[in-house]
Amino acid sequence: SATFVVPPRRALWIPPGVEHAVTLVETAELRTLYIHQAEGQCGPSLDDSTSNLWRRCRVLEVSELMRALVCDLPTLPDDAPPPTALQLARERHVSALLLDELRQATQLDLRVDMPRDKRLYTLLCQAVLHDPLAHESLQAFARNSGASLRTVARLFRQELGCTYQQWRQQVILAKAVQLGASGLAMGQIAVELGYTPSAFSAMVQRAVGL
Repeated sequence: SATFVVPPRRALWIPPGVEHAVTLVETAELRTLYIHQAEGQCGPSLDDSTSNLWRRCRVLEVSELMRALVCDLPTLPDDAPPPTALQLARERHVSALLLDELRQATQLDLRVDMPRDKRLYTLLCQAVLHDPLAHESLQAFARNSGASLRTVARLFRQELGCTYQQWRQQVILAKAVQLGASGLAMGQIAVELGYTPSAFSAMVQRAVGL
């Protein structure tokens, strides 16, 4: 139902029971944490006031401390000798601090929701995800799909709760983060996504406040 861009030094929280797939778009080192789900909980040691935050996927900033804690967790193979009491105690302390860092992590709006309608999903949204410059407006897509512009626009809003241009802007932002992670300068990213540098900077400022 959604796709997420996870740049370097970012993490994606995936709740229990969510079917998902991972695609690496750049050379990367991926670390996966499996967190024990206590009865009645969906996130790490959460109280009732925050539990709903952990019922959906979210991109989170990874602090320097969180990254160091993740790297410090043991990754011993199954046939390794059992850990000593001191090793277990250390792992408990590291894990507890890591969960606390997760609770305080800043959420980043790098989610791109996807429609259930097959025409929108396959012919429009997948094409834009592959190339954000495709289908600059809904008019050409509506003509090619045999539906009226009004019908397609209404269906898009019903499926995703936003206009096509708002959704496309979110795709462009996610793509920009991906290009930035690969080392491209802001000016190059703007041109790659069909903007002048000043217009692109203004769009990013309006969207994310940075």
